[in-house]
Amino acid sequence: MSVAAVAVVLVAYLLGTFPTAHLVGRREGFDPTASGSGNPGASNVTRIGGRRAGVLVLLGDAGKGALAAGLGLAVDGRLLAWVAGAAAVAGHLWPITRRLRGGKGVATAAGATLVCAPLAFVPLAVVFAVLVKVTGHAAVGSIALAVLLPPAVAALGRPWEEVLVAAAIGLVVVVRHRENIGRLRRGEEASVGEDVG
Repeated sequence: MSVAAVAVVLVAYLLGTFPTAHLVGRREGFDPTASGSGNPGASNVTRIGGRRAGVLVLLGDAGKGALAAGLGLAVDGRLLAWVAGAAAVAGHLWPITRRLRGGKGVATAAGATLVCAPLAFVPLAVVFAVLVKVTGHAAVGSIALAVLLPPAVAALGRPWEEVLVAAAIGLVVVVRHRENIGRLRRGEEASVGEDVG
């Protein structure tokens, strides 16, 4: 990997650490890590601070992934774009600035996918929206998006290296939702918009 590529990955990771939910929460008067589910992501912020606050976090977190992937695309093509997107997801999940305590990476992964595989992004976004609407649970749509990401990229005929990075992103997102999966099985998962504080 070239020096430029390494620099892109490092910058992408740092972009991923940008504390979108914390900044929005501070502006609205709450700490997302101390309220609701404690997750600094759009779903929890929506439950605590309302739809507007949640949308701001969603756009900010997706923007981190898109910006990181766009940087990789500009420097060395689509594979580096995927790697940079994965680095941004890692920064969001394990931010060195917050003792490695981050979110679940869904919006950041979606932003990276929008840049790296826009033709996959559209159907995945539709699946996410439909599942959230039908089930009432953002976690269901998030897990489905993560599971379907690698086959969606493969269906576009992209090289195996890109599919592998997409699979890695999907895997870490699913793993980060392991507690949600447990709550879904027990029927205890909070619905979208439900106050879990």
